[in-house]
Amino acid sequence: MLVELRVRNFGVFEDASITFDAGMSSLTGETGAGKTLIVDAIALLAGGPADPALVRPGASEALVEGRFTVLGQPGVDGEAGEVIVSRVVPAGGRSRSYVDGRMVSASTLSDLVRSLVEINGQHAFAYLLSPHVQRDLFDQACAVDTARQRELRREVAKLRSALEGLGADPVSTEREIDLLSYQLQEIDSARVADPDEETSLRAEQESLADTSGTVDAARAIREALAGDGGSAERLGEAIALAGSRPALAPIAARLAAASEELADCAAEARRLAETLEANPERLDAIGERLGVLAQLRRKYGPTLAEVVAYREKIRSRLDELRSLDGLIASRREQLEALVRDLRAEDRRVLEARRQGAPGFASLVESQLAALALQRARFGVDVASEAGRQVVTWLFAANPGQVMLPLSKVASGGELARVLLATRLAVARASQGSGAELSGPETLIFDEVDAGVGGRAAASVGAALAELAAGRQVLVVTHLAQVAAFADRHVAVTKEVVAGSDGEVTKASASILDYESRVVELARMLSGRPDSASARNHARELLEASRVGPAGGGAFRSRAGRGGRDG
Repeated sequence: MLVELRVRNFGVFEDASITFDAGMSSLTGETGAGKTLIVDAIALLAGGPADPALVRPGASEALVEGRFTVLGQPGVDGEAGEVIVSRVVPAGGRSRSYVDGRMVSASTLSDLVRSLVEINGQHAFAYLLSPHVQRDLFDQACAVDTARQRELRREVAKLRSALEGLGADPVSTEREIDLLSYQLQEIDSARVADPDEETSLRAEQESLADTSGTVDAARAIREALAGDGGSAERLGEAIALAGSRPALAPIAARLAAASEELADCAAEARRLAETLEANPERLDAIGERLGVLAQLRRKYGPTLAEVVAYREKIRSRLDELRSLDGLIASRREQLEALVRDLRAEDRRVLEARRQGAPGFASLVESQLAALALQRARFGVDVASEAGRQVVTWLFAANPGQVMLPLSKVASGGELARVLLATRLAVARASQGSGAELSGPETLIFDEVDAGVGGRAAASVGAALAELAAGRQVLVVTHLAQVAAFADRHVAVTKEVVAGSDGEVTKASASILDYESRVVELARMLSGRPDSASARNHARELLEASRVGPAGGGAFRSRAGRGGRDG
């Protein structure tokens, strides 16, 4: 609930503060006095455009602050908590938003205030034409419980998303399994076990490619070592010389050991020369194997080690995909069960809406008759389209006209009264069912009474007063018949005063006591606030508003609100 509003350097307001209370408050004043600016200030807090043109001439910035009580938040001594929101509009640059003195984004401020306040202007009822708004108001009035339906829809959407994440598309899953199976078979058939196999094969290939050269070299080595005049013969001579002298005995021993090693080398060279032979088949096999390994590296990794690692990866993925079959089947069964439950719940909700439609339409129609639309007809069409239920309000303002969707036929003034009629229908239905009203606690109506007068105007006032029994209602009006029903009356006035830079216009807002209300209502009735007859008429309106408009039935009792409220 809006408790206090303060505006500074905002339009014609230099610095004004207005306190509000529960029930209905009327805001009145001459045309151009600044009534709509007050609504604009609240709309600014609710995310309205921060137009620099709203900054008072000569000021650097405009400030709008609102203090709200918020149900469900901790307060003092059990009372509701409070929140203070503000928005600063500079003459140049971006606006700034605050909640309890902490800077926040404009969208955060808007979300908060829109949950607390609903603004209904004569030409700002587009939201009422939204199918989901019409459906939600209708469901509230008819006590249609859609909680289970919404819950099932969330669960179905969540499970479908989970199935998509599991690869629930059988065609895509099968394609992936086929591809990975082929890749695994290709790698496994190559039997890659040693990451260094290519190095070993290339060394062997080089050796086989030079077999004849190796044989010739082995023969030459054997001849150099053991042939006539070779190293073995010369070494024997050296051993004989060393053995003839005792002092050379150590050398002789070492030369003898070298002679044995030399003889072994000559024998090995002879063996190789006699046994080595060309092996073209083995060379071809090595070439083919190296080609297979090179192809694997091109497809699955730059090294054989990475090919082996990729094989383990796809094997794990295949195991995962094949094990998902059972999980996916189980999830699909769950989804089918949820869809069956949702369809059953949809049928129940559809039937509840169809049963409630005639009563809701009749209730709204009766309210329209009291709001100067005596011959208007109202209906509700409930249809199911593409798995979604659509609630459409139908309207015909005059006899002989076919009822069509409200969005196609209603004028701005008619929309305003349809809104008020449906609000009353919802309020009465909620009172009858004992349910709590949902939505913002504060409703603002800006000239919702445009185009009516006389007894119809009194009916509009009484309707607004009834609506305020469960909420806070702020009404900007030019009709005394409407303002008389308010619990609190705020008058907006302006004056031209001399300033240092010439004349300036200043607006102010004040809460009226009983006698001040009489004078203001007299002004609204006749344009002559000092007229005795107009004042008498104003008093009659205030007295009549205690029990409802004459002949219109009692909308609510105003007893106990104080004859001199203000």
